[in-house]
Amino acid sequence: MTQRIAVFPADRHSLYEEHGYSAAIRSGDLLFVSGQVGSHTDGTPEPDFQKQVRLAFENLKATLTAAGCTFDDIVDVTTFHTDPEQQLNDVMAVKQEIFAYPPYPNWTAVGVT
Repeated sequence: MTQRIAVFPADRHSLYEEHGYSAAIRSGDLLFVSGQVGSHTDGTPEPDFQKQVRLAFENLKATLTAAGCTFDDIVDVTTFHTDPEQQLNDVMAVKQEIFAYPPYPNWTAVGVT
């Protein structure tokens, strides 16, 4: 059986300890990353939505870096949106900066209530 190795970024979020989960798990050559949120290291959310999206990607980058990976290693992204009509333009603007050239990862955007 392949060994599972927990991965945490250098500035570990308080949410990992509070809720008992890993930022990511490396299993063989694969990295499985937990959902990333636009919260500061103390667990408080960023109030400005576009800054929140940027912070979520910064948190993701920190986790990837801790595992020796980059955004170029991502093959699949799933995002959840409480107000897709109001949020997707901001999300897509940040996405274009992060994934600026092909091959782009698969992307599923899910509206939630």
